[in-house]
Formats: sequence, C-alpha cells, structure tokens
Amino acid sequence: MRNMLDFSSWNALLTTLFGLVVVSLVAVGIRLVFMQTLQRRRERENRQINERLKTLIAAYKVLGGSFTGELSVDPSHLRELRARPPLEGEGEASAGNGSDRRRRIRDAVEAALSDVVLLGTEEQVRLAAHAATEMVAGRPVETGALVVSLRDFIRQALDLAPIPSSLPIPSQGPTRTGGGARGKDAAEGKRAGGGGGGGGGMGGGMGGGMGMGGVHHADDDALSSRDA
Repeated sequence: MRNMLDFSSWNALLTTLFGLVVVSLVAVGIRLVFMQTLQRRRERENRQINERLKTLIAAYKVLGGSFTGELSVDPSHLRELRARPPLEGEGEASAGNGSDRRRRIRDAVEAALSDVVLLGTEEQVRLAAHAATEMVAGRPVETGALVVSLRDFIRQALDLAPIPSSLPIPSQGPTRTGGGARGKDAAEGKRAGGGGGGGGGMGGGMGGGMGMGGVHHADDDALSSRDA
C-alpha cells in the first residue's frame, strides 16, 4: 500500500488521492448500475408472476366454483338449447332461462380455458386444450382435473402447504351464474317509474283543482261588486 502512495511531493500525493477517488467512484457507479438492473429485472418478474397468478386464480374460480349440481359444461349453442323441448314440469320461460344460463356458463368456461392456454403450465395447457377440443366436438366437458392442477399450482406459487391427500374434496365444476337478476331489476325499475308517473298525475290533478277554485272565487267577487 505504501508503494502505491507517493508522498514525495504534494503534487504526487494529490495525484494519487485523485486516482483513488476516481477508482472508488467508478466502482460505486458500476455497483449501482448492476443493482438497479437486477432490481428492475426482479420487479418485472414479480409483476409478471402477479399477473399470471391473478389470471389463473380467476380461471380457477370460473372452472371450479361449484361443488353441487351439474359439474360439466354443455357446449351447445343458444339456438340448439332453444330448440330442445322443455323438460317435464318445466315451462317455456323456465326452459329459456335455463338455456341462457347454460350459454353464459359455456362462454365463461371458454374464456377461462383461453386464459389457461395462454398462461398455464404444460400440464394445464394440455388439459385446457383437451377440454376445448371436446367442446368444439360438441361433447360435455368436465373441468375437475384442470381445477386440481390449477389449485396445486396456485398454492405452490403462494408458498402454501399442499392439501393433505387424506382430506377428501368433492369434485368441482363451473360456477353457476344467476339468470334472473337483471330482469328482476328492470321490472322493479319499471314499477318504480310507473309509480312516479302516477304521483305526477295526482300532482297535476291537484294543481288543476286549485286553479279552478281560484277562477270561481274571482267570479264571485266580480258579481258581488256589480250588485253593490
């Protein structure tokens, strides 16, 4: 170290110190650039992982949000569903609501399968592609195996303990969507609007009655003054 530092003169000492400062600044700058590059890459990877998990969790909720009822997807289109005769004890309105409900479930499952094909693992992509192929062929599709794969992958990505194999979990199917909520809201809004119109009519009638009463009072006053 003493051989590197030259104390023979002030100029040599200043030159040596300046060289040490320059070398230190260069080393610190390289370290900062390296750390920033590494941090940006890590943030980008975390952002990608978060988006992937968010999409796969949404697909899991669509494909496996039901434990009871019909756990398979009916791939029939709306015109085919409407062409089917209603079941025994089921009216035409009920059959129409059921057909529309199955159509919405099918559309949601198709969108979820598309997301899984885009962001899933190799096994998940294979299961989603098989399900999509079955839907294209017009055969009912069960999503239980794909739901199990998604569940295991999501728990592993979130550092959660795996579900014990001794714990029985019922088979899961697509989430059932409600059918009559929108029609019910529209009917209530229409009923409320009709009530408001009736109130307006009552207000108009009261206003007209008050106006006619004012006219009669004016006529009586005119006749009294004429008699006087």
